[in-house]
Amino acid sequence: MKNILITGGAGFIGSNFIKLLLEERDYNVFNLDLMSYAGNPDNLLPFVDFGNYKFYKGDIADFKLVSEIMYKEEIDSIINFAAESHVDRSIQNSYPFMHSNVEGTLNLLNIAKQFKLTKFLQISTDEVYGSASSGETFDENSNLQPNSPYSSSKASADLFVRSYYKTHSVPAIITRSSNNFGPNQYPEKLIPLVITNALEGKKIPVYGTGENIRNWIYVEDNCRAILECFEKGKEGEIYNIASGNELDNLTLIKSILRIIGKSEDLIEFVEDRLGHDLRYSINSDKIRNSFNWDEKYNFHPALEKTINWYLENKIWLQNLKERTNFSEFYKTLYRVD
Repeated sequence: MKNILITGGAGFIGSNFIKLLLEERDYNVFNLDLMSYAGNPDNLLPFVDFGNYKFYKGDIADFKLVSEIMYKEEIDSIINFAAESHVDRSIQNSYPFMHSNVEGTLNLLNIAKQFKLTKFLQISTDEVYGSASSGETFDENSNLQPNSPYSSSKASADLFVRSYYKTHSVPAIITRSSNNFGPNQYPEKLIPLVITNALEGKKIPVYGTGENIRNWIYVEDNCRAILECFEKGKEGEIYNIASGNELDNLTLIKSILRIIGKSEDLIEFVEDRLGHDLRYSINSDKIRNSFNWDEKYNFHPALEKTINWYLENKIWLQNLKERTNFSEFYKTLYRVD
């Protein structure tokens, strides 16, 4: 049985991944999370009854703390989900992204080297490739051309991971996934923001003309792909994870409003984001061919499933709002009243 340290396991993708592990594997799972604004304690409630799960609160950049966990729990693998991940926040203040995404990852790599881990899996993003032109799709060998402080910090982390594999033989793998959606997602991201604002009759801010294109994947599909990479991936390799769902933001928003039964009058166009990437597009043939991985969920049923989750978990949302001053944050973030 493996003893796995999951970092950032109280966040959106991390908590969904832990759920998958506990339900379908017999690994011992140790969750380290700083519990910053996006680390939601309610995401951890389903795990308390599992005897093979344990939570630690702390910073991945804290060498002493992480080392103590490694010794005490005899950790043999790390999966690093921990990250500051919101582009708008990175534009406002880049320093927390440097600390968590770069310094934190570097600290984990040094610990992985010291403890001679059997596996180090770095969770990255398609945003490191930058904006794709029409007809262009990036594969794992494409150049890194990040355009935001967030994606720059993730690209920097990826390069450190590569260097520790090459220089120190740390058994590292990198996954880069497209935009995730599903239950437990913090409502600053597009899909939950649209859902929650629509349910409350609030305006939905849309950057520019809403023509920016993203590739969407349901979070459980991404988590299953990550698990394939963890169990079967080749050391030193990178695996893109994406579905075939490229959609412009305005079309997506209108689809959500139609499902919920709300008027498109809620849409409010706002000044475009600085350095806004027009389109993300990655090729996932490598993981499909290597592990016979494929999506379990089609996009529109998964979108309806996600909307229903928010409808059925209003207490989760209310608890989150009581801990966070959303209204003041969004006024600054989207420059709307």
